[in-house]
Amino acid sequence: VHELLLKANKNRTVAATKCNERSSRSHSVFRLKIEGKNTKNGDTCVGNLNLVDLAGSERVAHSGSTGQRLKEAQAINTSLSELGNVMMALQEKKTHIPYRNSKLTYLLCNSLGGNSKTLMFVNVSPLDKHTNESINSLRFASKVNKVDLGTAKKNK
Repeated sequence: VHELLLKANKNRTVAATKCNERSSRSHSVFRLKIEGKNTKNGDTCVGNLNLVDLAGSERVAHSGSTGQRLKEAQAINTSLSELGNVMMALQEKKTHIPYRNSKLTYLLCNSLGGNSKTLMFVNVSPLDKHTNESINSLRFASKVNKVDLGTAKKNK
C-alpha cells in the first residue's frame, strides 16, 4: 500500500499560486478493495475503502491563476460544485442523483449513496487571512453532514 501511495503522490500536481505556495491542482483518490472470509462458517464480506483528498476551492481573483493554473482551478471548482449538487440531491431524497456530472462524483457514486458509510474531515486554516475560505469549507461540511445515507448492510 505504501508503494502505491508513493506512486500516486508522484503523479499528483502541486503548484504555487498567490494564496498558497503548495496548492493541490487536483483531487486525489485512493481506492482499496477489501475482502474477508470467516474461516469458521465460510461467510465472506467485500468492501471498498476510498481515501479522498479533495483539492480546495479556489477564488481565482485571489489566487491570480492564469493559463494552465486557471484551467485547473476551474476544473477543481466545477467538480466540488457537482459534489455539492450530489450531496443536496441525496439530502432531498431526489429520484435522480447527478453522479455522472463529474468524474469525481461518478468515481465516488458507490461511496456516496446506497450501501455505504462516508466520513469527511475538513481542514481549516487558523490564519485570519484565510477566514473566508475556512468558513466556506465549514459551510460545505455542514451541508454534507445533513445527508442521511441510511444504514449500510453487509456485502456478500
